[in-house]
Amino acid sequence: MIRPSILFVTLVLFFAGSERGVAADAAAGKAVAAGCAGCHGEDGIAQSPDTPSLAAQPDEFIQWQLVYFRSGTRKNEVMQPIAEALSNEEIRNLGAYYSALPPPKPQASGAADALAQEGEKIAKQFRCRTCHADKLEGKKVTARLAGQREDVLLKALRDFKSGLRIGVGVATMADVVYGLNDHDMQALARYMAALP
Repeated sequence: MIRPSILFVTLVLFFAGSERGVAADAAAGKAVAAGCAGCHGEDGIAQSPDTPSLAAQPDEFIQWQLVYFRSGTRKNEVMQPIAEALSNEEIRNLGAYYSALPPPKPQASGAADALAQEGEKIAKQFRCRTCHADKLEGKKVTARLAGQREDVLLKALRDFKSGLRIGVGVATMADVVYGLNDHDMQALARYMAALP
């Protein structure tokens, strides 16, 4: 198991390299992403259950998640070996590529159904826009929620509540979901998946 201090130093050095002018190359990221299409879909829009769409996710969010998978901090038997094989440059390029793609279309369930309307009220109550931006499009290290697969959103909320999800903002998300029951989390997932 990697000690938190070692992980912190690794992350600082990783992101310091990206701020010193190491330009990411979206075209090179597209070439690397060809190997990701089987699960995450062509142009970053996933069709497989429990697999997130990566299109239009914030650059830094993509990079952080890959670093977490690579270090083993975030557990996933499929993603960990893939991320372990990626260089820092490839991770930066993947972030640039996916963040530049158009977002997924809202899910057909629509924001008009009763469950989604409940979710909208919960999102306002818990101020989701404070971290995830005005249209829940994500920013910096926080995920794009708008248009994400409903099953992926629900799994993420459940994982934050159970303590399985690791990463930036975990304490905030754990605090948010602590008081939510499963119906509330389903409502949030339905609402966010239906956003453009």
